[in-house]
Amino acid sequence: MGYTQDLPRVDLHVPPSIRLDDDLFFALCQANRDCRIERTAEGDIQIMPPTGGLTGKRNCDLIVDVGLWARQDGRGLAFDSSTGYTLPNGAVRSPDCSWVLRERLARLTAQEQQKFLPLAPDFVIELASPTDERADLIAKMREYQSNGVRLGWLILPVQRQVYSYLERGPGQRLDHPDTLTNEAILPGLTLSLSGIWAAGF
Repeated sequence: MGYTQDLPRVDLHVPPSIRLDDDLFFALCQANRDCRIERTAEGDIQIMPPTGGLTGKRNCDLIVDVGLWARQDGRGLAFDSSTGYTLPNGAVRSPDCSWVLRERLARLTAQEQQKFLPLAPDFVIELASPTDERADLIAKMREYQSNGVRLGWLILPVQRQVYSYLERGPGQRLDHPDTLTNEAILPGLTLSLSGIWAAGF
């Protein structure tokens, strides 16, 4: 199925009496693999259709760069945008790119590794699509922050801006940065944004 541009998110408000538990929600997501489905802390369902080509290319570049760094660094594992995390507040989120320390992953059972990971990642990237609302993305980053994510980068290609969130404190806006780094949490990673800022392939 082809898409020429990113499609808007669909929000489904679910009455409390029929909200899905973790197992049923996981089964729903497995039965609809063409969509990325998230659950809010209140139990509502958010459906993200497949992205357009340019967003998909940008996201792939981010995953490759973080993945290669993670292999060399060795302390943790990188995950793609299809990976779900059940956060401490009950929300299920799938960041566009994420990284988790191996020592935390080692505590999970074999069954937990097969389902949505029951933890907040150490590091997340969210890449805005043309149809995303900035306020919604900032709210998601603050949710990550309040649930224990140590570092989050929200990348807005159209505005050429990045919002950086540490585990504590307000977010910091960066205008037109060429690269992103954080030696304290991601030593050795320098993420180039030249391809993200490009207007086409």
